[in-house]
Amino acid sequence: MANLDTALKDAMSIDGAIGVALVDYTSGMTLGVAGGTPEIDLTVAAAGNTDVVRAKMRTIEMLKLNDDIEDMLITLGGQYHIIRPLTGPTGKGLFLYLMLSKTRSNLALARHQLRTIEEQLEL
Repeated sequence: MANLDTALKDAMSIDGAIGVALVDYTSGMTLGVAGGTPEIDLTVAAAGNTDVVRAKMRTIEMLKLNDDIEDMLITLGGQYHIIRPLTGPTGKGLFLYLMLSKTRSNLALARHQLRTIEEQLEL
């Protein structure tokens, strides 16, 4: 099992990683962050994505899908943003937010690695 610091470090070792954050989507608070750039405030980006997660969860509930979000992908011109809600009992209400460079990453591999990190994260 990995703690938060180890999980963030492991996420930053994913090819093309720009930044990663652990976020509480009920409050929008960032609980941990690694990486980022001077142009991108990762805390602001992560907090903004709480609205995306909440909207999708409301939609799933309204449609009575009886299902969970595995991950969400936002594709920008030069970046991928992956949002992965935590599934463990201690991770309720939290998600990992990973920013990747499109040109330096393998999306399928990054999703697989982030899933592994999420499964091993112990809070």
